[in-house]
Amino acid sequence: MSAPASDVQKLGSFAEFYAFYLGEHSNRTCRRLHFLGSTLALLCLALMISGQGLYWLGIGLLCGYGCAWIGHFVFEKNKPASFKRPLYSFAGDWVMYKDIWTGKIPF
Repeated sequence: MSAPASDVQKLGSFAEFYAFYLGEHSNRTCRRLHFLGSTLALLCLALMISGQGLYWLGIGLLCGYGCAWIGHFVFEKNKPASFKRPLYSFAGDWVMYKDIWTGKIPF
């Protein structure tokens, strides 16, 4: 069972947080928007690394967080976990991204 949003700060390990994180992403459209944002962010990172300009970092952050926050506010109807646990939330997004690619989480 997922912890209440007010108790997210009390979650001690990443494994405990990730269980909460998945509960906050139960809406399929929200997960799809996260996946889209993460994919666009990776593409922007590749463009930046390939010498296309540092501004791609900003565009990548905008794509990643913009898609995720639209998913939360419009479809999931909750506040992103990144507001309370930014590092765990950032890590959780990439674990969820991997779990979607590997079929552990439905797309």
